[in-house]
Amino acid sequence: MRATVGSNSKSLLSITGVLEAATGLGLLVKPSVIVELLLGAAPGAPAGVTVSRVAGVALLTLGVACWLARDEAAGRVAKALVAALLLYNIGVVLVLAFAWASPTPIGIAFWPVVLAHTGLAVWCVSSLPRR
Repeated sequence: MRATVGSNSKSLLSITGVLEAATGLGLLVKPSVIVELLLGAAPGAPAGVTVSRVAGVALLTLGVACWLARDEAAGRVAKALVAALLLYNIGVVLVLAFAWASPTPIGIAFWPVVLAHTGLAVWCVSSLPRR
């Protein structure tokens, strides 16, 4: 069972690493396009673009951390990273649920992103070791 949990975590960290790093780069280079796809509206003011780019740096950092930890998926640091990813994915789903409930428009990528983060949260739960 231990090898399965480790390989499950390795796949989770690898895929999350690629997805979050790519999203982060997208937010850094073309924040308006990414925000438009997600929320159906550009970030607008220069402050919104700046905040989008800061989020891009954070996602790029998360992606790099996941990618670098993937080969140590059975280690304590990787387990801690998976626990943090669980919190992150649940947080993203909740923030987007609140956005959906508000009169804010949603973009074409909104529901795929919600489903992806929901799936990643479930995957995180299945990757955490049982006690």
